[in-house]
Amino acid sequence: MKKSEIVARIALEAGISKTSATKAFDVAIESIRASLSEGQNVTIVGFGTFKSTSREARLGRNPRTGATVKIKASKTATFSASKSLKAVLSGPPTGGGGPGKKR
Repeated sequence: MKKSEIVARIALEAGISKTSATKAFDVAIESIRASLSEGQNVTIVGFGTFKSTSREARLGRNPRTGATVKIKASKTATFSASKSLKAVLSGPPTGGGGPGKKR
């Protein structure tokens, strides 16, 4: 799904213009970006948590030449889906043998 599709859906569901929906979407994304850059986690209940994490400097290997290269320390963002989002993505239970089931 692209930004334009999300904005169109927000506008339709909220009954607002696409211009207003774009502004709201941009503010939400910028708020998440700013919080992560300050090292704060962003939790959206029922969706998941964005976290800012640090990667240590390390040695890597160039796959083409096999030469060892230094990889600088960096920061990145990670996302952990909430239990309810995971449940939606995995679909309804299939009734298979879970814990406590005798076979």
